[in-house]
Parts: sequence; C-alpha cells; structure tokens
Amino acid sequence: MHRALLALVVVLLVAGGAPAQDPVAMVGPIESTKSRLLALRLRPGQDLRKELMRVVEQEKLEAAAIVTCVGSLTKVTLRYANQPEGTVIEGHHLEIVSLVGTLGRAGSHLHLSVSDETGKTVGGHLLEGSAVYTTAEIVLQVLDDVRFGRAHDDLSTYDELVFERR
Repeated sequence: MHRALLALVVVLLVAGGAPAQDPVAMVGPIESTKSRLLALRLRPGQDLRKELMRVVEQEKLEAAAIVTCVGSLTKVTLRYANQPEGTVIEGHHLEIVSLVGTLGRAGSHLHLSVSDETGKTVGGHLLEGSAVYTTAEIVLQVLDDVRFGRAHDDLSTYDELVFERR
C-alpha cells in the first residue's frame, strides 16, 4: 500500500517541467526514498487552509501532497479559475468532495470541491476562510527528501511547481 501511494505522488510530481531559468528544479519525475504519512483531524470552527499551513510550518514540511480528505464545512472561500478575488459560500453543511494539492514551506497549491445538500458541487482554489463544520480528516504524504517550490513560468505566466531532491 505504501508503495502505491508513493507511486501516485511520483505521478503527481510530473508537472510539465520547470522554467529553463531554474537550474535546481527537476524537469521530470523525482522519486522519494524517504516518505511518511501524516494524519490529522480538524475540529469544528477551524480554518481548513490556515490549519494546513500551520502544520506545514510546525512540522517544517518542504514537500507534501494531499492523499485524502473527508469532512464538512459551514463556510468555504474559493477562488474560481481566472478570477482575481475569492468567493464565499455559506451553508449549514457543505460536504468536502475533494481536496487535492501540493504543500510546502516555499508555497502550496490547493484545490477544493464541496457539495451542498442538493448535491450541487463547486470547486476552485482553496483560500483562507473555510470553516470546518463537524470534522476534516486529512492524510498527507510527506516526502522528506524532496523540496517543493514555486517559480514563475513564462509559458503559463503563473508561479508553478518546481522540485528538487534535498
């Protein structure tokens, strides 16, 4: 099972390469030989993104990926594609359908999808301001010998994932 999760993370790391001006960033897949799982459970009222960032700082995580997340929220703040600002959605019970992304002290990129009581689902970039309703059960795959970063990519015009062995 551990090997399967590692293989999934390695596949996720193939992010289309790094900008040519970044000589330390890997351009293809990188294999981690030192990885571990980190599980956490958030409680009612905690902010999903803030708590994830707190764990990144507290544990000094340089590279991690979301393996799974289940739970619910009462308030969600998402930034939709090509929108400059976040959108706040409030509801008594917004089910977390998916949380995916990469985490690291040099930058994180998280996408969240939630559904309401009718099953209507929305998703986007997770921003601060997403409050847990009952729980958020999260498992992270930590790559202890890899460092994630963000660097400007001239082709996409955004700061994109770069990674290196440490």
